Amino acid sequence: MRTEIEEHLRKKLIPFWAGLQDEENGGFYGYVDRGLVADKEADKGCILMSRITWFFSNAYRTLGNPALLAQARHGYEFLRDHCFDREYGGIYWSVTFRGEPSDTIKHTYNQAFAIYALSSYFAASGDPEALDRALDLFHLVEDRMKDEGGYLEAFDMRFQPSSNEKLSENGVEAVRSMNTHLHVMEAYTELLRVLTEKKPAVRESERRAVRQALCGVCRIFTEKMWNPALGRVEVFFDHEWKSLIDLWSSGHDIESSWLADRAADILTAGAFSEEEKQAAADISRKIHAATEVMARQVYEKAFVRDSVVTEFENGIPAPGRVWWVQAETVVGFLNAYGKNPDRKEYLEAAEKTWDFIRNRFVDQREGAEWFWDLKEDFLPTDKPIVEPWKCPYHNGRMCFEVMERLKGDM
Repeated sequence: MRTEIEEHLRKKLIPFWAGLQDEENGGFYGYVDRGLVADKEADKGCILMSRITWFFSNAYRTLGNPALLAQARHGYEFLRDHCFDREYGGIYWSVTFRGEPSDTIKHTYNQAFAIYALSSYFAASGDPEALDRALDLFHLVEDRMKDEGGYLEAFDMRFQPSSNEKLSENGVEAVRSMNTHLHVMEAYTELLRVLTEKKPAVRESERRAVRQALCGVCRIFTEKMWNPALGRVEVFFDHEWKSLIDLWSSGHDIESSWLADRAADILTAGAFSEEEKQAAADISRKIHAATEVMARQVYEKAFVRDSVVTEFENGIPAPGRVWWVQAETVVGFLNAYGKNPDRKEYLEAAEKTWDFIRNRFVDQREGAEWFWDLKEDFLPTDKPIVEPWKCPYHNGRMCFEVMERLKGDM
């Protein structure tokens, strides 16, 4: 599996996304239809630009090819020059193909992915400007996008509260969402990792502030989002953290099961004082207990033959399969196997899911990538190959994680 996935990264994913580099206007083309035709004048989603920058940064860190670092810099420069609001701060939702503001909503989820990308780009390039921008966004999120209960969702250009329709689904509009909090956790994990491992020339107070914020969002995960009675993370909430719908997002649970474990591990590695170590140990214990249950429940109730069902609303499984869920399933089950080497079924599930991806999701056409989703008969739908949400983040990350986690098997 590791050999196949490395070859897939080198020969399929990297060439596809490198081919979308916009040499005239910067960044990468924002839309490719099902027929593999790029719309070079489509808006460029800032989440997409962040995720592509993250992808090439980590591809360089994994493979060491200087061309990959150049592509990461190309993405970073577009983020820096066009996606930041220079007047009010923060990252726009989208810009035009030329890099002018299009959708000026400031969403916490979007800021998180920019922090994630900027942190990884700093780790790859050593460029202190990228880290400064990541820290600026961190402080903006902490100062302007949260309250005493946790993180809020959407704001207008001037940071007045706005509708959260972009991260609300299934007929509800959430004041708080699992998805936003999960990816704030992910972003802060990566930022703390580089502050701890790279030891850049920043004030110790900055590292402590990031660490404290990561502790806070990890506590929200275990105390507000995690439902121990049902063994799952709830999805949509009101302001007081009341769940709004009976929805089990098994796809997000298998993703959360390893992202939360990683957050706990980075918290522990970044703990220097006795107080920090004690807090990290408490959080790690609670997170690892929850993620153990999450992985087991996804395996027992949502893993069907060779892939994972995306979600269950009112106990009813969603039809078909979605690309990102399958990528996260491979990593989630590998993570569960790493924690429980006697549970060989987790490793087998990861292998079966990769076979399912290889045979069903990977678009075999020349110059293609993955299909977005499959119908109940496992044939692909007509959804685009690239758009603001369809990116190399989940499947690229699957490749990096498999290569790292299984390198001892080579």
